[in-house]
Amino acid sequence: MNAEGVVAGFIAALERGDIDGAMGFMAPDCEYDNVPMSKAVGHEQIRGVLGMFVGPDSPLEFKVLRQTATGNVVMNERVDCLTVGGKRVELPVAGVWEVDTTSNKITLWRDYFDMGQFNSQMA
Repeated sequence: MNAEGVVAGFIAALERGDIDGAMGFMAPDCEYDNVPMSKAVGHEQIRGVLGMFVGPDSPLEFKVLRQTATGNVVMNERVDCLTVGGKRVELPVAGVWEVDTTSNKITLWRDYFDMGQFNSQMA
């Protein structure tokens, strides 16, 4: 599987609300950097962060607008649609992913977004 396929599988698992399935696409020491917020490293920390946004009662959709990949790096521009604290949020995001092509596991997931846009939708 190529890097784009790994990222697509990960996103599909999150959209199904399947955190366990999503973790299967991540290396044990994966770094998830939610740039304006904080970093989470490793399955336990990443699972904790995702648990705040992903679940059967919290539909999540990644609307990928543009995507490019070179080797093991995938970059996408998207709109993340999620429910936080009962409020629906639509947030423009730029994501960067690195995939270890030997194990087909994500080693880095970095998202860039405007925290002000997030906060204004939560108000």
